[in-house]
Amino acid sequence: MQNKLSFHQSSVSLEIIGLPDYSNNENKDQISIISQWKLTIINKPLIEGKIEHLEPIMDAFYIYSNLLINTEIPVYESKLIDIKAENLNMHNIVLKSSKPDVKPLILKIGNSLLSDTINCFDQLNESSKVRFKKNVLSYNFPEKVRFRLKNKIKIFNLLMPPFIAICSLVLFSSTFIYFYNPVEDKEEKELINAK
Repeated sequence: MQNKLSFHQSSVSLEIIGLPDYSNNENKDQISIISQWKLTIINKPLIEGKIEHLEPIMDAFYIYSNLLINTEIPVYESKLIDIKAENLNMHNIVLKSSKPDVKPLILKIGNSLLSDTINCFDQLNESSKVRFKKNVLSYNFPEKVRFRLKNKIKIFNLLMPPFIAICSLVLFSSTFIYFYNPVEDKEEKELINAK
């Protein structure tokens, strides 16, 4: 008997179908061996496939969303999926079938559907009931983006130590204000002057 788990976010739903790995003494409600997955986006055709398709599609969405934040015209292309920005609010997705003689599926989604889809993938990644080996993502960022990211990290590393030092100095010096009592200081001066 196969297990089904669903992850929902507004207008997107991700369903994972599979079995637990009994050789690892897993709970019967767990899914470690994914046999099929289905991604339902409202008013769009059903997208489904095997585990070897799920990971590259998830990677594509994550990489594309990072590119969307960091570049002016984001484009992600691979053997299985292409994602390209039509404008600031619309994204063209081309899903290519691994079966021969099957035309690619072309979708247009807005920012909200893109966000909902990524949220479903996040829910899957965070779920304790689904375990699958995730490949380490090898982000293929364009050289221009990598250069900008390196510069931001260098600037951050350059400015952070002085900022921490100044904050520490202000905090440390402000503690002396609590120990200083001007009334006692005035009384001591009067005693010294009286002598």
